Amino acid sequence: MNMPQSDLSASGPRIALVTGAGSGIGRAAALGLAQAGWQLVLVGRREDALRETQAAAAEPACCLVSPCNVADAAAVKALFADVERRFGRLDLLFNNAGLSAPPLPVDELSFEQWQSVVDVNLTGSFLCAQAAFGLMKRQEPRGGRIINNGSIAAHTPRPNSAPYTATKHAITGLTKALSLDGREFDIAVGQIDIGNAATEMARPMQQGVRQANGSIAVEATMDVQQVADTLVHLAQLPLSVNVPFMTLMANRMPYIGRG
Repeated sequence: MNMPQSDLSASGPRIALVTGAGSGIGRAAALGLAQAGWQLVLVGRREDALRETQAAAAEPACCLVSPCNVADAAAVKALFADVERRFGRLDLLFNNAGLSAPPLPVDELSFEQWQSVVDVNLTGSFLCAQAAFGLMKRQEPRGGRIINNGSIAAHTPRPNSAPYTATKHAITGLTKALSLDGREFDIAVGQIDIGNAATEMARPMQQGVRQANGSIAVEATMDVQQVADTLVHLAQLPLSVNVPFMTLMANRMPYIGRG
C-alpha cells in the first residue's frame, strides 16, 4: 500500500534537487540541506559555480553536480531520469532558478528579454515540477515535497519589473494548482516569497533602488542564512503537513504599508 514517506521509517538518505544552486539563495539552501543530512543534486547552468557550492558543503561527497538549463524540456527530462537511475527517488524539489530583465520601461523591453525571463522563471519551474511529480507518484514510498521560490514582487511589484513580476505571479498560480493536484499522491507543494535576502542579486537594494513614488532609497536586507534555515525547516515537515505560502522578508523593507 502506498503511504506518505513521513509515515515510514527512513531507509536511506533523503534526496533533494535544488535549481539555481550555484549562487545566492540556491547555494545557501543547498548547503543548509547538506548540513542537515540530505543528499543533494545541484542544478544550474554553470558547472564551475555548482562545483563551488559542492566544495563549500560540509560533506562535498553528498552533492551531485548536474549542470542543466531548466528551460530546456529535453535537458530537464534527462536530468530527472538520471536522478531516478542514481537514487531511485526524490524527496524534495526546490524550484529556485530565476532571473530578471533589466529595469526598463515596458515599451523599451525587447521580446527576447521578456522571453528569457518567462523561459527560466515560469517554464523552467513547470518542467521541473512536472518531472518531479511523475517521479514522486511512482516511487516507493510515494510522495515528496516541492517548494517554489516565489517573490514579494508577485504581490507588490517594483517599478519597471513587468517580466519578473508577471512570472512570479504565475508561480503563485502554479503552486496552488500543483498543491491541489498533489494531495492524492502525498505530494506537498508550497511556496516561499523572499524579500531582500542579502545575495548578489540584492546588492542594488543596499545601494539604493527606485521606489513606487520615483525616489531612490536604500532598503533593509536580511542574512541569506535565514532563508536557508527556513527552507530546511519546511523541507523536514512530515508530508501530512503543508505550508502553502510563506513570506520571509527583511523586517524593515518597504513592503507592508507605504514604505
